[in-house]
Amino acid sequence: MLKAAQDMSSTAGAQLVTELRHIVGNHHVLTEDGATLPYRRGFRFGEGRALAVVMPGSLVEQWRVLQACVKAGVIVIMQAANTGLTGGSTPDGDTYDRDIVIVHSMRMRTIHLIGGGRQVVCLPGATLDQLEGMLAPIGREPHSVIGSSCIGASVFGGVSNNSGGALVRRGPAYTDMALFAQVSDRGELQLVNHLGIELGSDPEAILTQVEAGNFPDASINWNAGRGHDDDYATHVRDVNADTPARYNADLRRLHEGAGCAGKLGLFAVRLDTFEAEKNPVVFYIGTNKTDVLEDVRRHILSSFKELPIAGEYLHRDAFNIAEKYGKDTFVIIRMIGTRRLPALFAMKNAFDRLADRIGFLPRHFSDRFMQFMSHFFPRHLPARMRDYRDRFEHHLMLKVSASGAQEAREFLKSHFATHEGDFFECTPDEGSKAFLHRFAAAGAAVRYRNVHTDTTENIVALDVALRRNDQDWFEVLPKDIEDEIIVKLYYGHFLCHVMHQDYVVRKGYDCMALEHRMLPGLDKRGARYPAEHNFGHLYAAPDDVLAHYRQLDPCNCFNPGIGQATKRRNWIAESVG
Repeated sequence: MLKAAQDMSSTAGAQLVTELRHIVGNHHVLTEDGATLPYRRGFRFGEGRALAVVMPGSLVEQWRVLQACVKAGVIVIMQAANTGLTGGSTPDGDTYDRDIVIVHSMRMRTIHLIGGGRQVVCLPGATLDQLEGMLAPIGREPHSVIGSSCIGASVFGGVSNNSGGALVRRGPAYTDMALFAQVSDRGELQLVNHLGIELGSDPEAILTQVEAGNFPDASINWNAGRGHDDDYATHVRDVNADTPARYNADLRRLHEGAGCAGKLGLFAVRLDTFEAEKNPVVFYIGTNKTDVLEDVRRHILSSFKELPIAGEYLHRDAFNIAEKYGKDTFVIIRMIGTRRLPALFAMKNAFDRLADRIGFLPRHFSDRFMQFMSHFFPRHLPARMRDYRDRFEHHLMLKVSASGAQEAREFLKSHFATHEGDFFECTPDEGSKAFLHRFAAAGAAVRYRNVHTDTTENIVALDVALRRNDQDWFEVLPKDIEDEIIVKLYYGHFLCHVMHQDYVVRKGYDCMALEHRMLPGLDKRGARYPAEHNFGHLYAAPDDVLAHYRQLDPCNCFNPGIGQATKRRNWIAESVG
């Protein structure tokens, strides 16, 4: 295997770093291992080396950075919030044939409203929380709201990975309209404007106008393409289809920036927004029988006049782990909201790096400290939710619009009059807490691992899209696999049949080998994976997806190795033996 040349004393590498510092300023080019580690290490998975981490502060700076990197022949990894779960925005080890430059884009957080806010143009560092806050005063919402698996997720991350999220009607993050840099098969960097906004032909002039939001009405083509997957609401209703509703290998949702997985240098995306729901109603459902929940899902999707807003599943074990190991996350969000969380977690990461350098503090000291402090917080979950935890193994949170509440209410009363289980209609506060608790479950496995390093090896996290007609949706593992797992966390977007499955693995067992033993069982069930976190370096992409990546990036200079493809220049096959 080839090893990337990472020697900072090399003339070419030093020259490139000097040029990058000239473009963005010394403070925004990081080269020391300690400083670059948060950008070289994934949220849950992945770590590798990099020549530099560069943080452009404008679109023109990002363009010039890409020009310099392409000219120098280095690999570029485009990175936004780095909240992905499969290592797709970080290097993967040191088996590259070129130096790597990570272009971290979170300084460019601008969002422009167009058409009175019915669409937005987002720049590389814009976050979902930021977009949600900008749209709320005008009664609009973005494609996705608070993430199901991470905090501070970026808009670009969602689009680049076709992330799905919890909102049933809107489908995976998608757009036909983007502004991006692409390297041709001749090695030439080109700026492609498919925003549907006339901006001229000079790259730096285009980027300057986009940065400023200089979009005269006459320049905007309102028929340029789709700003979301407008067919999904019909697609997800087909409960008899033998295929999943959404998954990352679905070629219908791969188009330029949408699903590009970092194989392009994105500068801007244009997306639809949606009218905000007023006074939604949340129903909390519990049962001990999986077929009861499946009957609920099938009836809702096939018969309800109006699709619900969201339908989130939580298993009792995930409920319990989240109650204990997600408590501080829950309480902090209730206290300060989500907007300040990325800064808070940045401070936490900085403290952890300092603690690692000091040496005498235990690993993950901040997690251990926060877990200790959470014991002093008061009970945070409503009594009715805790009662359902004691009574029922399977939990479903169903959020519907005010206009659809009566239909849902009547169905649930009728259904649970003759089926095992029960439901209650949440107060607004209970509904908010129920969905926040479901969100906290996504990070609970990480906290559990970090607190119990003496007994845990790591986490295997699977992101699974089940067939729309799969009635036996709950996983039953073979005993030999069960024996290697301490705890399983099952949660997901139930109406879309997308499940997140986190397994905390016992100390001493090989997590990768365990995952590979699990995947044939999913294949046998007709499931597809990953469902919405993309392939990263964890999953092997199918041939048709790899062909799509080759078409986007013929030189294999943007994010090589994604989908376990070759990391070598021009997609040259790696030698065997």
